[in-house]
Amino acid sequence: MATSQRAGKPTRLAPEVNRILYVRNLPYSITSEDLYGLFGKYGAIRQIRLGCNKDTRGTAFVVYEDIYDARNAQEHLSGFNVQNRYLIVLYHQTKKQTQKASLEEQEEELRRLQQQHGVDGHQR
Repeated sequence: MATSQRAGKPTRLAPEVNRILYVRNLPYSITSEDLYGLFGKYGAIRQIRLGCNKDTRGTAFVVYEDIYDARNAQEHLSGFNVQNRYLIVLYHQTKKQTQKASLEEQEEELRRLQQQHGVDGHQR
C-alpha cells in the first residue's frame, strides 16, 4: 500500500488505486485531444488509449505519471458530465483480467488432459 506526505499529512491509498484509469460512457465523438485536455488538468499523463472498434467505443484508458494524480482525477471526474454523458471513471484492475485468463487456461488444460486420457470428467 502506498503512502505519501501530501499537504503535511500522511495519506494511505486503498489497494485498488493505481496509475491507470478505465473510463466508460464516453461520447463516441470525443477525441484523444479532448481527453488530454480534460484529464490533463489533474496531472501529467503518460498515455491515453481511446477505444475505436465496436467492442471498445466509448471507453478509454488514461495512464498518469503519478498515482496521486490518478486518484485525484478519479475522484473529480467520476460522474462528470461530458457532452450530456456522465463519465464512469474506475481504476484499472489487472488482477481480474489475469485471474480470468488463468481460469480459462486451466479449463482448456483440463479439457486437453481429459481428451488425452479418455476421461469425460464425470465421477461414477
